[in-house]
Amino acid sequence: MHQMDLYDAMRTTAAIRRFTGDPLPDEVLYRMLENARFAPSGGNRQGVRIVLVRDQDTRERLAALTEPGARRYTAQGAAGEVPWNSLQPPGPTPEEIAATEVPRHLVEPLRTAAVVVVVLVDLGALASTDQDLDRVGLVSGASVYPLVWNLLLAARAEGFGGTVTTMAVPEEDAVLELLGAPPGHALACVVPLGKPVKQPTRLRRRAVEEFVTWDRFDGEPFSAR
Repeated sequence: MHQMDLYDAMRTTAAIRRFTGDPLPDEVLYRMLENARFAPSGGNRQGVRIVLVRDQDTRERLAALTEPGARRYTAQGAAGEVPWNSLQPPGPTPEEIAATEVPRHLVEPLRTAAVVVVVLVDLGALASTDQDLDRVGLVSGASVYPLVWNLLLAARAEGFGGTVTTMAVPEEDAVLELLGAPPGHALACVVPLGKPVKQPTRLRRRAVEEFVTWDRFDGEPFSAR
């Protein structure tokens, strides 16, 4: 089995959207999931349910359900807005959004990936301690996304890659119906996985000193120097 240093994997696990068309063998995919499953979840309730999609008709339907969210995302980005931001409604009109062309890279990976991983979660297993706050909920993701990130790290270690997509979430009801999910479940994300056309070597991120401070939000920046 291919081994990769953990820090190397963390620094080079990029969002992969272009795939070679090579298959992702079942034994490799199983090994990735076998290790990713050790991610933490609230109360260790492990409410995540994963559906692996290779059927092309289902993938085409998932791609179609991704387009409305991607269309608004694109229209808002073109208008200089933070797309789908919860603090401000979109500036583009519904008509302008409807007329926006969806970029190929936001949808095509669902068709070209070796496998599409749909991540669902049992809402009954989640402790949402921010449910009474007057803002969009965040906490529940702590019981879902660590597993997703583990999966992407495992994919990197195995020479594969993918990306977390959430553009289908606005059409959650239709996605759940498509996959035959029972009531009480939510769509966390859709992750296309495959062999990258180009393996990433360097990612650009803010320096630690730019977003880590001591003791207060306006405290001294943390530095190793």
